Amino acid sequence: MDQRVALYVVPTPIGNFGDMSSRAIEVLNQVALIACEDTRHSGKLLSHFGIATRKIALHDHNERDRAQWIVEKLQAGESIALISDAGTPLISDPGYHLVKHVREAGFDVIPLPGPCAAITALSASGLPSDRFSFEGFLPAKEKGRCDKLEALREDPRTLIFYESPHRIEQSLASIVQVLGEDRQMVMAREVTKTFETFLSGTAQEILDIVRHDPNQQKGEIVLMCHGFVTQDEEAIPTVALNTLTLLCEELPLKKAAAIAAQIHGLKKNALYKYGLSIDL
Repeated sequence: MDQRVALYVVPTPIGNFGDMSSRAIEVLNQVALIACEDTRHSGKLLSHFGIATRKIALHDHNERDRAQWIVEKLQAGESIALISDAGTPLISDPGYHLVKHVREAGFDVIPLPGPCAAITALSASGLPSDRFSFEGFLPAKEKGRCDKLEALREDPRTLIFYESPHRIEQSLASIVQVLGEDRQMVMAREVTKTFETFLSGTAQEILDIVRHDPNQQKGEIVLMCHGFVTQDEEAIPTVALNTLTLLCEELPLKKAAAIAAQIHGLKKNALYKYGLSIDL
C-alpha cells in the first residue's frame, strides 16, 4: 500500500469478524499507531488478525487532549488510524473533535468504507430508505426523550435510533406515546451476530413483544420508525403511487401528479405532496 501520512478512519466489524476488509487490515498493520475507543476491547480484534501495531486510548473523556498530541505525531511523519469499538468511527462514537483538529492542522483524513449498524439494519428493514435521518441515541431521561421525539414527530423521513438493552422498553414506550401506537417500525437486534433478530410491526406491537420476551432486551439495538404520513397520503393506493413514479421518469412532478390523479380518481395535491416527500 502506498501510504500517505494521514489520519485513517477505519471501520471494524459490528459482530462478525468476517466483515473485516482486507484494506482495513492492511492499513492497521502499516500505520504507526492505532487510536482505539477501548484498547482492551479492540485488542481482541487486532489479535485475531495478527495486528501488533501500538495502541492508544481515545475516547469521549480524553479526545480533545489527545488531538494535539496526534497532530504532533503526524507532523513527525507518523500515520495514525482511528477505530471505535465496532462499526464506523464517529457514528455515535468518539472522533469528531480529532478529525476536525487534524483537518484544521492541514493533514489528510482518509476514510475507509465498512460496517455501520444503522445502514446495515436499514438495508434489511423494509422501510423507505431513499430519505432517512440518523438520530443516534435517544436521551436517557423520559422528558428529554419525549421532547426529542416530539420534534421529529412529523418528519417524513425514516428515523433511525440506537438504543441500549436496559433502556429499550422505556424508549419504545416513549415512541408509542409520542409517535403513536400505530407508527410502523422495525427493531433490529444483534445485527450480523449469532442471535440477529428483526421485529416488524406497529410501535405498540413491538413494545408488547419486548415486554414479554427478555431475550429482546439484550444486545445491540437499532430502532427504525417509518416517517410521518398525512391522512391524504395514507389513502393513496399503491397502484397510484406506482403510476406516479413511472410518470415522473418522463414528466415534471406537478404534471405527473395531475395525470396520475386523473387516472385513479384521486386528489392531485395529495399525490404532489407525496412526490415531494420522497423527492421524485
